[in-house]
Amino acid sequence: MKLQAAVVALLALTAMPSARTEETAAMTGSKPALTYADVRKVSPVLEAYTQNRLLGDVWKRPGLAPRDRSIITLAALIARNQTIEMPYHFNLALDNGVKPREISEIITHLAFYAGWANAMSAVAVAKDVFATRDIGAAQLPVVSVTLLPLDEAAEAQRAAFVQDQFGASFPGVVQYTTDVLFRDLWLRPDLAPRDRSLVTVSALIANGQMAQLTPHLNRAMDNGLTQTEASEAITQLAFYVGWPNVFSAMPVAKDVFAKRPH
Repeated sequence: MKLQAAVVALLALTAMPSARTEETAAMTGSKPALTYADVRKVSPVLEAYTQNRLLGDVWKRPGLAPRDRSIITLAALIARNQTIEMPYHFNLALDNGVKPREISEIITHLAFYAGWANAMSAVAVAKDVFATRDIGAAQLPVVSVTLLPLDEAAEAQRAAFVQDQFGASFPGVVQYTTDVLFRDLWLRPDLAPRDRSLVTVSALIANGQMAQLTPHLNRAMDNGLTQTEASEAITQLAFYVGWPNVFSAMPVAKDVFAKRPH
């Protein structure tokens, strides 16, 4: 129902740019965001696919909650620095139950997995969405938190493997991977481990980073993502990152599925 309401609202709002959008555009010299009318002038077929297939079909598929679909889509947009659809999807994510502190942590997480500049671009969009919805500091994560418990055995195994492979040649990367990523970032409590995994897997597929997909998809499933949910996540991503990236990911994911205990 939230998605349906959001789509109806979007259709109403995109009939013409809002006064705020026009004012912002005038102040910054930028152009207003695309509307459905704009798309129709260039590609009426694309507009039809957007309304009928993407919003009217893909987003309503069973097997993956709307909240998860929002997390996946935000991760893909941020990872690829595709800001034009971010305002709508930040709002939709909030409507679908993604908390402001979770969005904040998604952006922070992707600074490490998609690059600092892409995260900063997302911040520039999200700050206006947060301001419009009166989201303040009390709803955001704090810097110093009590970290989630660390699986010492699994982390020791991971760290030993990376040290053996790369420690002599890239000691800085190995140090930050251990100290910042896996002993800090991944243990921050305002984004659940399953959701961090979902964000990471989505970003890897979005950017064609298939070499890292096997360990992170396994980690995602260890963190509670089901095979059905993983399959639906990849289906969702096909529309947001393109069929070639998804077809590159599917053999890797299929192999992960096959090798996991049933």
